[in-house]
Amino acid sequence: MTHDHRTALINGLLHLASFLEAHPQVPVSSNVTVHHFPGQNSDADQRAEIDQIAALVGSQIDYEDSPYGHYATSRLFGPVEYRAVAILATARARHDADNSYRGCIQPDAT
Repeated sequence: MTHDHRTALINGLLHLASFLEAHPQVPVSSNVTVHHFPGQNSDADQRAEIDQIAALVGSQIDYEDSPYGHYATSRLFGPVEYRAVAILATARARHDADNSYRGCIQPDAT
């Protein structure tokens, strides 16, 4: 993320928080997650980026996502989560295979 994109995101989050604070009648969710996804480099490069992020934010790798081919870490700030997720090659291939049938099968209308 370039400095301009980073600054724009931070400013947007601050403006959203100010807006919600000033407009208590506007409904909000009970939690929110800000995701970061590394580029689709090699699995090793993606894991290395997630490992670096984990060290920067002081978190561990979330192995609960491992069966799905995700390598992730996160940090909570109350009900707000910063989550970095690498979607590894096996998961992307499984998703592509699942999507290869999209539109090919039509259920009977009953």
